[in-house]
Amino acid sequence: MQTIDLKKILKTGITITSSGTTGQPKKIFQSPRKIRFANKIALDVQRITKKSKILTVCKLDHAGGLLAQTLPAISIGANVTVKKFNSFSFFNEINYYTHTHLTPTHCKILMKTKNFKKFKFSKTIITCGSEPVTWDIIESFIDRNCIFICNWGMTEIGPITINYTFNNLDEVSNLKKRSIDQMTIMGNQFYCNWKIIDNELIVKSDQCVYKNWFNTGDLVSLNAHNELYYNKKYFKNIDLVLNKNLA
Repeated sequence: MQTIDLKKILKTGITITSSGTTGQPKKIFQSPRKIRFANKIALDVQRITKKSKILTVCKLDHAGGLLAQTLPAISIGANVTVKKFNSFSFFNEINYYTHTHLTPTHCKILMKTKNFKKFKFSKTIITCGSEPVTWDIIESFIDRNCIFICNWGMTEIGPITINYTFNNLDEVSNLKKRSIDQMTIMGNQFYCNWKIIDNELIVKSDQCVYKNWFNTGDLVSLNAHNELYYNKKYFKNIDLVLNKNLA
């Protein structure tokens, strides 16, 4: 996958594998039209410009690695470097780049290294997703001088769909105080139509591969500030999700 023609994908589209959070992993075709919609949102949310330098360490056979930053950056001619994730070399290289996309697993690995304790980012924009991002991750990275974007998306819906951009620890503290049941934030910026039925997040958007409303299976709670948090039991019974989406 690392040797594919990334520029060609913008014209032809690509079939990638979903993470399996709504059932068994499945092959999903991302059309050029859907990719264009997704790129526009990703560029706006993450402030990616032609002068940006992107470090891609997530695998390119999933939406996070390919669609969150890599293709959007390539679509406008920004610099993109694709490397296998390495917690030792990461700190030597990251401040050369303006952006990177990490999973919570990547973050936890980095947090356990000796370098992390004394490291300071050069206001790097770090987008984090693929699963709920815990408060300790958010606080630890913000405390090290990065701009941290908690992001929610799905292969079926779009890589950058609901998110919150943290710039300082005060924002983290305020969000934690407004948290419902001490659960972590999903976002307050919505790049889709959405509704909540029986605590389940249901979405629809131009970047979604389906025309109708999509049952995500994620259980959420909305506070008085229009901030969406994960519910205590954020993932519903998988059979129920599959039945709704196949109906």
